[in-house]
Amino acid sequence: MDTSSKENTQLFSKNSVQPVERPSFKTEHPSSEEKQPCCGELKVFLGALSFVYFAKALAEGYLKSTITQIERRFDIPSSLVGVIDGSFEIGNLLVITFVSYFGAKLHRPKIIGAGCLIMGVGTLLIAMPQFFMERYRYERHSLSSNSTLSISPCLLESNSQLPISVMEKPQSKRSNGCVQTVAIIGPIFGFLLGSLCAKLYVDIGFVNLDHITITPKDPQWVGAWWLGYLIAGTISLLAAVPFWCLPKSLPRPRSREDSNSSSEKSKFIMDDHTDCRTPLGGKAKIMEMARDFLPSLKSLFGNPVYFLYLCASTVQFNSLFGMVTYKPKYIEQQYGQSSSEANFVIGLINIPAVALGIFSGGIVMKKFRISVCGAAKLYLGSSVLGYLLFLSLFALGCENSDVAGLTVSYQGTKPVSYHERALFSDCNSRCKCSETKWEPMCGENGITYASACLAGCQTSTGSGKTTIFHNCTCVGIAASKSGNSSGMVGRCQKDNGCPKMFLYFLIISVITSYTLSLGGIPGYILLLRCIKPQLKSFALGIYTLAVRVLAGIPAPVYFGVLIDTSCLKWGFKRCGSRGSCRLYDSNAFRHMYLGLTTMLGTMSIFLSTAVLFTLKKNYISKHRSFRTKRERTTGSTRIRKENFTTSDHLLQPSYWPGKETQL
Repeated sequence: MDTSSKENTQLFSKNSVQPVERPSFKTEHPSSEEKQPCCGELKVFLGALSFVYFAKALAEGYLKSTITQIERRFDIPSSLVGVIDGSFEIGNLLVITFVSYFGAKLHRPKIIGAGCLIMGVGTLLIAMPQFFMERYRYERHSLSSNSTLSISPCLLESNSQLPISVMEKPQSKRSNGCVQTVAIIGPIFGFLLGSLCAKLYVDIGFVNLDHITITPKDPQWVGAWWLGYLIAGTISLLAAVPFWCLPKSLPRPRSREDSNSSSEKSKFIMDDHTDCRTPLGGKAKIMEMARDFLPSLKSLFGNPVYFLYLCASTVQFNSLFGMVTYKPKYIEQQYGQSSSEANFVIGLINIPAVALGIFSGGIVMKKFRISVCGAAKLYLGSSVLGYLLFLSLFALGCENSDVAGLTVSYQGTKPVSYHERALFSDCNSRCKCSETKWEPMCGENGITYASACLAGCQTSTGSGKTTIFHNCTCVGIAASKSGNSSGMVGRCQKDNGCPKMFLYFLIISVITSYTLSLGGIPGYILLLRCIKPQLKSFALGIYTLAVRVLAGIPAPVYFGVLIDTSCLKWGFKRCGSRGSCRLYDSNAFRHMYLGLTTMLGTMSIFLSTAVLFTLKKNYISKHRSFRTKRERTTGSTRIRKENFTTSDHLLQPSYWPGKETQL
């Protein structure tokens, strides 16, 4: 009896999803070969999707790592670089809303494949200016490279008493889960690739590197920024190939169809088909889908939890995008590191901490089976703790380098009064020097001079990187010596306490990144569970659109504008227009960069708090209404049972079939 009842139960459950004419022995014992196509296609899809996330994140991470290289190569300010970085997201503004809405009803793998092709071609196009422009020219000392004793850097004036820069100034004034974890690994390789390319000279393969007189430590050094875009573009094109071989939908395996342990992401990826062999429905009518677009959008924004979470995430990503975009630049200017070293540190230390934080957040959610309210609390808690740690970075800065006429006076005293002729002094008044040129020289006194001419140097020996200047009148004055002194090519290194500050900065930055990323998965789960199942794809599309358009585009721009206000020395192009910044005020840069990030983080915390309170309010009200409804239903059922029992007792005999079962 027990065996036959089990067989009948199996037949009943299987026949509800399979054709009646199938033999019963196949229905009772489904073979592994029948289940394999579904599982195999799903694994291929997840593997291909992970590779796409990697390729996309690699390109984005590499773009962030080349910000300073692009700024120097094209001689543009940070605000314009921010526009270039923000334009990376403009494509999302045009298509992501419609792709997320119609893509859920059309052939998703092919849409993803087409997107990969477009992304790959676009990434390759970024590198094209390198092959159509003239070779990079940096400002160099006007010295003879073939002799050990060259002409004087300080050319004495004969008739005019005004420096050349004063006459040039008016013209100059006119003138940027598993799949989620892989997506985090992409920027790691992006920044490491950026570190490698930054060590290579920009025109490698086109010029003789023996004639290059600057090093990667020099502020004018530009690495081979274009090389990484060729690599990232090729990877994106390769990522598109598997999606053209996948079916339109990926059915859920029958054995896990009703499992409560299946993840949110697996439920989201797979369609609600109960069998791999179930034929797909007819083609969706685009007009009918378009007719439901505005009502679906209204339904999303009418959800207070979704709307507040969208606002909180947008503000938080503003601070994140702005901070990440200029973090290599901040490390270079604040701690005196090269572009290669800054990118290497971010890629090898900072981003892995983010990946570990996201992974840890997912483990916590799964292990403790945290509810929606618990996810909101974890999301809020990580934000609060992370930004409290971030505040300590204000104290971990380095003082400005001593630059004559900009941060210190020519006598070596601080502070210096800023005015038009700040770069000129009695010690270089007879030299025909240009204020617009930036050819830094480090004097024996530890002070950097904008050029050897402005240092009052009379002679020089050597060539290229080994050039040494002698009889520098300004160096001798600042050194409190009776005679003249000497200097060498390049900027002076920052004080001995700066490397220690940089180490502390790295430690706090890693802990902060880990703490903030702990809320990544809880926030993602909160987003998926606060909306209707049929609107998940559309809601994620709107979320991605808002984050990229309202944060990815404007944040690098206004961060760059504020950073430009801390510039002390601008470079000038040959046409006379203003170029990129040569020297920043370290203190102003630190307060602008960290202050804006902290302000946006504080706003995000307040909005996240509103999300938690709104979620609790809705959850409590729904729970009360459900409990009231259940009590009413239970009461009415009990009354009906009592009436039924009374009437049945009067009308029926004392025994009926199934009496033992009901009791």
